Amino acid sequence: MVPLLLGNMAVTHTFALGRPECFQQIDKVIKSHSLHSSESLCKLLRYLAEHSLDHPGIALKEYQIATEVLGRPAGFDPQSDSTVRVQAGRLRVKLAEYYAHEGPDDPIVVEIPKGSYALTFHLRSPKLGVQPAAALLFEPAAEKEEEEAPRFTRGWVITIAVFSVVLAVSLSATAILLSQRLRMQAGSQTAPAAYQIFWNRFLTGPQQPWVIFSNGSFVGRPETGMRYFNPSSDAQSFILDHYTGVGEVLAIHELDHVFALLNRPIRVKRGALFSLDDAKNNDLIFVGSPSENLTLLDIPGTQEFVFRRLDSGPRKGDLAVLNVHPQPGEPKAFLGTPANQPTTEDYAVVSLLPGLDPSRSILILAGDTTFGTQAAVEYVCREDSVKELLGRLKVSKPGELKPFEALLHVKIAHGVPVLTDLISVRNRSN
Repeated sequence: MVPLLLGNMAVTHTFALGRPECFQQIDKVIKSHSLHSSESLCKLLRYLAEHSLDHPGIALKEYQIATEVLGRPAGFDPQSDSTVRVQAGRLRVKLAEYYAHEGPDDPIVVEIPKGSYALTFHLRSPKLGVQPAAALLFEPAAEKEEEEAPRFTRGWVITIAVFSVVLAVSLSATAILLSQRLRMQAGSQTAPAAYQIFWNRFLTGPQQPWVIFSNGSFVGRPETGMRYFNPSSDAQSFILDHYTGVGEVLAIHELDHVFALLNRPIRVKRGALFSLDDAKNNDLIFVGSPSENLTLLDIPGTQEFVFRRLDSGPRKGDLAVLNVHPQPGEPKAFLGTPANQPTTEDYAVVSLLPGLDPSRSILILAGDTTFGTQAAVEYVCREDSVKELLGRLKVSKPGELKPFEALLHVKIAHGVPVLTDLISVRNRSN
């Protein structure tokens, strides 16, 4: 008897795998070392589990997940914002990590099939390994039929093996052709006029622009805990300089999408590997503040909105954006959520500066935290907000955009920027 196929439904074994058992496994995964530190992924996992078990066979939309779980506003557009796909991908990786290290013997395996947001629950068979629960739904007669069925001959085995290889090659070729077609379609899309105006300086250089993302210096070990490197106390410690924030990762994805629309490839490098030689003849986009993107300390930076750690007062040690020339009604410093509390508020800077070579440009996209950095990049990668910024700068044509500095106020929920407001803009004379 052929096993029952249930598509994307969350299937359960009639007797051994019920709804309570599934949620017990979900709770176990959420409390694991792999996921417990990521509130947003834990919330997403529970939401997907509840929907898959309570509404089997009903597909989830990205809009639902974005607005009901990730705190996105009602105007969320899945076509221009890949947050849901990125978060689902992260959760898929975390589940694989959990079952590889913490839960290799768990009787229930939870997965997110690629191309779907519906969870599947599998029973792990002691003899056969992980088996889809649907495959366990045989009638008693099926076992007898299986016992009476003739065994495969060697010829059949060879035939099936050859067919499998041919099928695999065909599928691979199809996947490659489809991927190429999708890239061609993406390249054929017309970029919005606002993108052409804002990014014009980075489209005309002889070299592809560099995107330099921050990666702070840490000491410690990932499995036991890491902290920022402190020169006064960690001089003898081994420095880890290959980590970055989730905001920087999502930011690179957003920039890659925009430059694909503009038919202009970008080059990406982490700040620790960047040199001043790279800066001389290239257009540069810095993702992250000078507190982590240390290369920014070696080149001319912002003059109106400056990142600096406070050296006195109740927020001593916290990173702030100093308002060098406050306008009427503006504070002298902008501070987000205190460092010892969950981040719900942040400030970010978008600044276009002349490059070391005056014919080249530098764009700084940075927040006090990784979430503010993500918000700054998303702000210049979305048509409506780019139009807002160009309007404040009174720019309507390519080539008109001059150096400027802008300050953003960012609201954050569950580790996701949900609302970004442009609160101040300064034109620069150079």
